[in-house]
Amino acid sequence: MKSQSYMKLEIPSRSDNEAFARVVVAAFASRLDPTLDEISDIKTAVSEAVTNAIIHAYEDRVGLITITAYLEQNKLTVEIKDEGIGIEDLEMARQPLYTSKPELDRSGMGFTIMENFMDEVKVYSAPGKGTTVVLVKEIRSKKELPSS
Repeated sequence: MKSQSYMKLEIPSRSDNEAFARVVVAAFASRLDPTLDEISDIKTAVSEAVTNAIIHAYEDRVGLITITAYLEQNKLTVEIKDEGIGIEDLEMARQPLYTSKPELDRSGMGFTIMENFMDEVKVYSAPGKGTTVVLVKEIRSKKELPSS
């Protein structure tokens, strides 16, 4: 383990688990005393990553999504992992407005949203091997408070 302060959650890839996953990660992140904006950013990014796994990873079957989060000093790292079909062309998938499922009226903005709300986003994937999305957020709220 990277840190002594971590959590791990395993959920089936069903849409009703997306909200649960983001609330669990937000509750865990609350140990760092983030602002409401920082919590909202984390929830949004986790929601996008979990939704991507639900929609794309397992196609027409339910699979497992594993979410692991670590706290180190004032930094939160969240890993969202599936063991699904993987991403054929990772560079293309990270382009704004690209979607592999246009029939589902998806916007193709998932990775872009994650990148806008987090400090760092890494994606590891291989066809047939699954995908891992790593989200990193530095909680800056304590640094920004004026001293009294």
